[in-house]
Amino acid sequence: MAEPLPNVVEFTVSELSQAVKRTIEDGFGFVRVRGEISGYRGPHSSGHAYFTLKDEGAKIDAVVWRGSFSKLRFRPEEGMEVIATGRMTTFPGSSKYQIVIEALEPAGVGALMALLEERKKKLAAEGLFDADRKVALPRLPRVVGVVTSPTGAVIRDILHRIADRFPVRVIVWPVRVQGETSAREVADAIAGFDAIPPAGRDGIPRPDVVIVARGGGSLEDLWSFNEEIVVRAVAACSIPLVSAIGHETDWTLIDLAADLRAPTPTGAAEMVLPVRAELLDQVATLGHRLAGAVRRGLETRKTELRSAARALPGPQSLFDTRRQRFDLACGRLAHALSATIAVKATRFAALRGRISPATLAVRLTTARDRLDALAERGDRAVRVGQERRTTRLDGLSKLLGALSYRGVLSRGYALVRDTAGRPLRAAAGLVAGQGLDIEFSDGRVAATVGGDPSPSWPPAEPTPRPAVRQKRRPGADPADQGSLF
Repeated sequence: MAEPLPNVVEFTVSELSQAVKRTIEDGFGFVRVRGEISGYRGPHSSGHAYFTLKDEGAKIDAVVWRGSFSKLRFRPEEGMEVIATGRMTTFPGSSKYQIVIEALEPAGVGALMALLEERKKKLAAEGLFDADRKVALPRLPRVVGVVTSPTGAVIRDILHRIADRFPVRVIVWPVRVQGETSAREVADAIAGFDAIPPAGRDGIPRPDVVIVARGGGSLEDLWSFNEEIVVRAVAACSIPLVSAIGHETDWTLIDLAADLRAPTPTGAAEMVLPVRAELLDQVATLGHRLAGAVRRGLETRKTELRSAARALPGPQSLFDTRRQRFDLACGRLAHALSATIAVKATRFAALRGRISPATLAVRLTTARDRLDALAERGDRAVRVGQERRTTRLDGLSKLLGALSYRGVLSRGYALVRDTAGRPLRAAAGLVAGQGLDIEFSDGRVAATVGGDPSPSWPPAEPTPRPAVRQKRRPGADPADQGSLF
């Protein structure tokens, strides 16, 4: 007889898992847990983040869904001590419980400072804070860009200070300076100013200098300006940038990446622009000094010119000397001309005596004889050269006729080709019905192979022709053998 079953409710695995899940969620619907982040490798491809929270005695799995992860004021980092706010639940697929985090914040100022120091070392190692990356501010900017909240006292202080010192055009890029989206908005504003072309865009000019400003606050309030996205945007900005965050005792990471740090937003306006009245006074002072220097310089030049003029001879004395030299040259010119004419006349008379009509006739006769002899030699050389070339051309013509196949055809032979024009040298390669082209000495005929071609008689050996030895002409050059025909 079977034993009776105990009076206990039976659950399926899924029913039991769901019951445990409801119990934990009902009992721990809202919790705040303090612990150290462990096993964090960044957000998953799905956008969710998975890690664990641990202390000295235990650890608990944690998950941040994608929607909550984008709203976190602080991004999780390995080893960071945090306070997580969320709810407890279970994951039936692996029979474990976990916390679903909806908010995350560092556990006190000490944790923030540790995170800040670690981030500072990381960015410094990448060279974002190097001095050689910084550029000097323009002496007198025409357009000033300001990244700040449009409703706070900071922008009013900056505009007031700029109007007092040197009124220029100010372009304000409104952003949130605190909160979840603050870091992204500030980074986008800096990149937006930097993206404006030098010629401007849609009527908005490119700023000559950019001020990133915010009033004072706690470390948590200023944390947006410690985010990597903002620091990298400041370092990548090609426009000179001034950081004016908080009071003089406050500092953020963008102070290290900016080209210049101002103690206050008002101080940033004073660093960017000079005082217009002071510039006018300075220009006026320099103008007076320049005018005085010019006057003194002119007086000095006049004095030097007078001193130099005293040492120079007068214009009349310079002309007197040249005039005297000219008169002397004119006096010598007539005598020199007479002497030159006499010398030339003497030489001409001597030459005229040496040249007589009889001497000239003899010289002309001699020159004519030489010219006739040269003409005769030229005609003889032309005739001899022409005869040699004619003889050589005749020999080459005979040699060409002897070597041409047409000479062979004239002796009773024929040249057989196929229809493609290729010469046929043997009958073995022919087939019945193949077309032939036979060339004789007086023309061509077409033919067709009738039967099986076979040699009917053996070809006779060609009879060698005796070589004809040509006698050498007396006096001929051995190298010029002439024609063989």
